[in-house]
Amino acid sequence: MDLEVLKALGDETRYAMYRELASATVPLCAQDLADRLGLHANTVRLHLERLREAGLVDVEAVHRGTVGRPQHRYSLAPGAPGLGLDPPAHVLLAGLLAALAERVGAVPDDAADTGFAWGVEAGKRTRSRSCLRALQSELTQLGFEPATDQESDTATRIDFLHCPFRELAEAYPELVCNLHRGLCEGVVDQVGGGRVEEFAALYDHEPCHVVVSAGYPDAAE
Repeated sequence: MDLEVLKALGDETRYAMYRELASATVPLCAQDLADRLGLHANTVRLHLERLREAGLVDVEAVHRGTVGRPQHRYSLAPGAPGLGLDPPAHVLLAGLLAALAERVGAVPDDAADTGFAWGVEAGKRTRSRSCLRALQSELTQLGFEPATDQESDTATRIDFLHCPFRELAEAYPELVCNLHRGLCEGVVDQVGGGRVEEFAALYDHEPCHVVVSAGYPDAAE
């Protein structure tokens, strides 16, 4: 590393920010870094500018079709040292595909349809006759750590205690969360005996969950 890079990374705060960017699968905004490190966003922006001047990070202005200034997202500059924290190839690929989908104009309904098709195939593979149990099994395999709560005699709520796609969902909530919604609907529809009544995603004002109603008794076993 040259002297300028060493100076930039010699600061403890900048080094912590750089580690976050090095291990991220998607570009992060100043507020993302502020939340992760417990700092004020303005402080983060000053350090990001220092890293950018040293040639360690790149910044991209992202317009999401809303009124106001674009959001600036930061990532490691090409050739910047990864510090051995580079994400696995399959995780990086997921981030790149999400960015590509947004760039080509994919909308939430496209994501939901794609997830639904995946869910249908997952439903075909299950041996369970209960749509609820099949959905729980699929969510467990994917790493969502589903926790069930009986809402009524015919409806069960499944909370997602962990989101394996959290970083991607924070960057592309409309696409990733609707992909997940479609997947849940596809599994339930394919196995039969119930339907998805409610789906709360990352951008909603309550914990992420799905509510499945059962059409016959053994669907909630």
